[in-house]
Amino acid sequence: MEVAVFTFNEFSENTYVLFDDTKSCIIIDPGCNSKEEEQLLTDFIDSRGLKPMKLVNTHCHIDHILGNRFISTKYGLSLEAHKGEIPVLMAGKMTSDMYGIQYDPSPEILVFLEEGELLSFGATDLEILFTPGHSPASLSFFHKESKQLIAGDVLFDGSIGRTDLPGGNFDTLIQNIKTKFFPLGDEVVVYPGHGPSTTIGKEKLTNPFLQ
Repeated sequence: MEVAVFTFNEFSENTYVLFDDTKSCIIIDPGCNSKEEEQLLTDFIDSRGLKPMKLVNTHCHIDHILGNRFISTKYGLSLEAHKGEIPVLMAGKMTSDMYGIQYDPSPEILVFLEEGELLSFGATDLEILFTPGHSPASLSFFHKESKQLIAGDVLFDGSIGRTDLPGGNFDTLIQNIKTKFFPLGDEVVVYPGHGPSTTIGKEKLTNPFLQ
C-alpha cells in the first residue's frame, strides 16, 4: 500500500490517498476547499490512473470534511465513517460560519464503520480501530503488512489531538493511544491529520503527553 499526502485548507489538514498495485484507491479526510486544491487532488489521481473506491472520514471536524461534497459528487462515492460522528458532521455548517470559511455541506454518512471490521479496497485490507478522545468516535486505520497507520487527529509528531472540543476527553485519548496504538509496534509509521509523519516508537520515547 502506498500513501500520498496533501496538505489543504486554512487548518493545514492532511488529506490522504491510499492506493495499491490494482490502481484502486481510497480518499481519507478530503480537506480540499478551493478549486486549486481540488485540482491538485484530482490531477494526482488522474496522473496515476487511480480509481477511487471509497470516501472515508477518520472523524468529522470541519477541517477534515471540507472536500466531502466535492469528492462524493465527482466520483459517485458514499461517505463512510463511524455513526458516532453524525452530530459532529451535522455541526459543520455552524462551525464553518463561526470560522468564516466556505463550506459546501457534506453528504450524510451512509456507510457506518466499526472497530473489528476491515476497510478494504483493491488488494488491501485495513484494520479499523476505534480511537475516540479527540472527537466522539474517531477511527484510525492500520495496514499491517506495510506497518502504516492513518491516525486522524489522535496522535501527532510530538503532540496529541486537542480534547477541549465537544465529545473530547483527555483520559480517553491517552488510553486509546496506549492500548490501541502502542501494541502495533514501535516501527509503525503514523500518518496524522496535521503535521509530519512519525513513528509509534518515537512518540513512546519523546512525546511529552505519553510519558
